[in-house]
Amino acid sequence: MGFTMAPANGVLLGALDRPAELFRHLGPNWYAAVMGTAIVANGANALPVSLPGLHAFAVAVWALSLALLGLVVAARAVHLVRHRDVARFQLLDDPATAVFYGCPPMALLAVGYGTLVLGPDVLGTGTAVALDAVLWTLGTGYALLVAFGVPYLMITRHRPEPGAANPTWLLPVVAPMVAAALGPALVPHLPAGQARSAMLYGCYAMFGASLLATLVLLPGIWSRLTDGRPAPVALTPTLFLVLGPLGQSTTAVVQLAGAAGQAAPGYAAAMRAFAVLYGAPVMGFALLWLAVAGLANLRALRGGMPFAMTWWAFTFPVGTCVTGASGLSRATGLDALTGVAVLLYLLLVTAWAVAAYRTIQGALSGRLFLPPAPRPR
Repeated sequence: MGFTMAPANGVLLGALDRPAELFRHLGPNWYAAVMGTAIVANGANALPVSLPGLHAFAVAVWALSLALLGLVVAARAVHLVRHRDVARFQLLDDPATAVFYGCPPMALLAVGYGTLVLGPDVLGTGTAVALDAVLWTLGTGYALLVAFGVPYLMITRHRPEPGAANPTWLLPVVAPMVAAALGPALVPHLPAGQARSAMLYGCYAMFGASLLATLVLLPGIWSRLTDGRPAPVALTPTLFLVLGPLGQSTTAVVQLAGAAGQAAPGYAAAMRAFAVLYGAPVMGFALLWLAVAGLANLRALRGGMPFAMTWWAFTFPVGTCVTGASGLSRATGLDALTGVAVLLYLLLVTAWAVAAYRTIQGALSGRLFLPPAPRPR
């Protein structure tokens, strides 16, 4: 059936009279820009190399991610207050948008961790720790809510058609893995004893919940990718989302092993061994999948794939592989892993620069604020 879309400049002109209209179709996927920016800062801090200006660059990008988080939170607040009908539809009746509710908690967690490791230079140690504690707590609660809430809605209300699985389905269930990877950094700031142990084992529990949920979803996603039916070209960048649970789980086991000495010294050696025995093969598969996803996207770009917010999938998942490879490099002392981490970080920064430029360009033109195109029936 035919469909007519209002010109992009009409959206911006209409917003001058009714500014709240600009936020009508602002979805939770906008938090992906915050995640992608925060991981650039966190990845730079994690690199097992010391380069002039690297730390200053990381602090500057973290500050940008914090500002972006405030901006997106404010914009989404306008959306939720002024456009409740659209917000309700996005969550309860549109499974393609509902899965992106996994992005807000990951944005909170990533910016919070950056605040802890990079913010003390700007905010002071006490303020940085307190802000990360707040953001980690909010992000973790939010992550657990969407990790069971969105799949529950998909089973009981959305009821997607057979074969409809795609990599965006991973977003809600990966969010607890981000909490598991970034929570251990708070262990030294907790009282010794039960508080530290609870944080460590709680993060391990979220690691397991997220990992097993991912393993449940991946066969369906792979079946959909190989069943011969063409997927919308705008979803091609989401192939990179498979890297998220791989890189983030590797980061998690390394971070948990690092905190074990203060929270569970009796198991510290076992956890350090597990970090390497788990992380090395998973990172190997991540590099294999990176090649598959990269070639598929190069093919789509040659075919004229237009820009969409899904391009931010090029950033955060690659960034988790940077932090995972960096952690393994420190754990094993292997120079090869240092090289992998550096190369992945160069890829991350390039992808971030492209996605950021195209997002600014699209926002200024008004195209990113247009209603989504109707799906074919």
